[in-house]
Amino acid sequence: MALNPQKTSRFLAPFAQQIRRYSAPGEGTIPPSKKKYVPTSGNYPLGFLVSSTHVGVKASNTRFDDLALVASETPCSGAAVFTKNKFQAAPVTVTRDMLKRRGGKGIRAVVVNSGCANAVTGRGGIEDAVKMGEETDKWFDGEKDDGLGSRSVVMSTGVIGQRLPIQKILSKIPTAHSTLGSDHDHWLATARAICTTDTFPKLLSRSFTLPSSPNTTYRIAGMTKGAGMIHPNMATLLGIICTDAPISPDPLQSLLTAAIDKSFNSISIDGDTSTNDTVAFLANGAAGGKAISDTSSPDYAAMQETLTSFATDLAKLVVRDGEGATKFVTIRVTNAASYTDAKRVASTIARSPLVKTALYGKDANWGRILCATGYAEGVDSVVPDQTSVSFVPTDGSPELKLLVRGEPEAVDEARAAQILEAEDLEILVRLSEKKGEEAVYWTCDFSHEYVTINGDYRT
Repeated sequence: MALNPQKTSRFLAPFAQQIRRYSAPGEGTIPPSKKKYVPTSGNYPLGFLVSSTHVGVKASNTRFDDLALVASETPCSGAAVFTKNKFQAAPVTVTRDMLKRRGGKGIRAVVVNSGCANAVTGRGGIEDAVKMGEETDKWFDGEKDDGLGSRSVVMSTGVIGQRLPIQKILSKIPTAHSTLGSDHDHWLATARAICTTDTFPKLLSRSFTLPSSPNTTYRIAGMTKGAGMIHPNMATLLGIICTDAPISPDPLQSLLTAAIDKSFNSISIDGDTSTNDTVAFLANGAAGGKAISDTSSPDYAAMQETLTSFATDLAKLVVRDGEGATKFVTIRVTNAASYTDAKRVASTIARSPLVKTALYGKDANWGRILCATGYAEGVDSVVPDQTSVSFVPTDGSPELKLLVRGEPEAVDEARAAQILEAEDLEILVRLSEKKGEEAVYWTCDFSHEYVTINGDYRT
């Protein structure tokens, strides 16, 4: 039977509007709106070298690098914070055991594959993660065996429940080692190699000083990946931070743990906590100076401030790249009885699907924000007749009050719509009129594209 072109055209028109236009993994193109977050230069720590190479861990990836290596030219201090998901991936288990066994000393490298998470893969998955670390260790000359085993942090990210093509990976680790370099292009390529559904590589670097060595310039650099399955503790998120400041292993761990609480553990994209989350921090002391070994020292306090600020900016890039996201939302909860209460309320708002879909629809539906505030678990300081909610614009204009001390305001819907048109927005929730504790969380909206991306993830 012949088809009527006009009828066929009318029939297909609705489906033409459903074409999927997101930047899928493997396309390699950075959306124009995201290019401003990709650095064109950097100031990288001394004594660290990085590289990336193509393995083809995921069969559909035929040309993009998916193996990354970050190495210190000398043994360094190492620390890490891991997911709290009970189904912890093999590389999480192997790396945690390695750092514990070595006491955070003598670390040489971080090796990462993308495309396969090596999670829920049984004893074989553990063996594969161990092999990745051991193969990486082989390529560091002159390292005596101290009887403590591997010196390499191992990370994996990608699809859960599948075994790594381990022989392919092991065969390319020598290539990654032979192409190590320290310039900006090397760092940026390495940051790209750890990505999965990310639409841009997330890389930062900066310089700082310490009180005991005011004339010495130290450097810190970091890369992270993550765009979905993002929620503490932590997310489907990998992070690697390196500094040439001298820091002993014990304070290194406490510095990282404190920094993560107010950065990577204060973001949420979709409320899901992954099996693979790892943020590692390496310090090789290549810039010289007095080692930070005392947690009560001025140097420790200065380093904590530097690291927390740096980790926060790095974590924000993850939210900027939330799967299908169109908005970057800061949630500030103030005047709480405790920091814990404030953070729990902020976290609850951040993961509310109704709040996130309203933001995507540019709907000033403050009732959803209030609803999430009210069901935050374990919070004692929410008092309905003292609670206020506002939108705070990013252009510096006055806040738009939506609820004041439990009483609804006559909302200017036109101004609300104008505020919600912007990419960035702050939601301010005051739990009381009395001064109290504050917590800040960062999240994004939920769009149609989030469903599309995750519906297609394995294919």
